[in-house]
Amino acid sequence: MRSRRREEPVQRITAAPEPLGEDVARRQRRYLAQMGIRIVCFVLAIVTWSHVPTWVSLVLVVAAVVLPYVAVIFANAGRERRDEMEPFVDPREIGPGGRPAQLGDTPDDPAGGRP
Repeated sequence: MRSRRREEPVQRITAAPEPLGEDVARRQRRYLAQMGIRIVCFVLAIVTWSHVPTWVSLVLVVAAVVLPYVAVIFANAGRERRDEMEPFVDPREIGPGGRPAQLGDTPDDPAGGRP
């Protein structure tokens, strides 16, 4: 009789969450990049105020005002949507009736050898 070692469900590498430190570092870099763009928008709005049409400067000011809100939304969005995937279960480990396979299960014995 073959013995089957009881194992945990197999995890897909794509379902493994990103380490917390890497996730935080990635979100911080994104936030700092967006704040850098905001500073550039403010500086360009001030420098170009009298040299370009007024609407260009106003667009730059509006971008500089809206960017912090967008940056915070993106910085706070993170781990909760990456952990939604269910663990992968090897189909060979599913026994009769959809329950986990156990020692004594055979393909033609739906009760798995138990009364």
